[in-house]
Amino acid sequence: MAPVKAGVVVLDCAEPEKLAEFYKQLLGAEETDVAANRVEIRGADGFRMAFRRDVNATPPSWPRPENSLQVHLDFVAEDLDEAERRVVGLGGRPVEAGDPAGVYEERGFADPAGHSFTLRRVPPTAPKQG
Repeated sequence: MAPVKAGVVVLDCAEPEKLAEFYKQLLGAEETDVAANRVEIRGADGFRMAFRRDVNATPPSWPRPENSLQVHLDFVAEDLDEAERRVVGLGGRPVEAGDPAGVYEERGFADPAGHSFTLRRVPPTAPKQG
């Protein structure tokens, strides 16, 4: 048995309530704990995120090198176009990373507070037909 279990991913930001709402809507999650300076959410799959108030939080600049990557999250989606519309509709923005294409299609974004994340296409699990 591992001595440590995964806990919760915590992002610092100036407005935790607003950022929690973005991820709550994106992930279909619910709030599980709300305090003056911290909001935590839990997705249906058990994934937990929290957002901690830091009035001096500086958004990452990735992919630019200054104040670059502070944290990076990867999410998966079956339909990247639909997921991108959802991200942008919730206040996220596309980020042009300029990285070479990998094995799986992916797209970079920043949440409303500037934290970067990637949406990756879920690889098909069924065998090819025909």
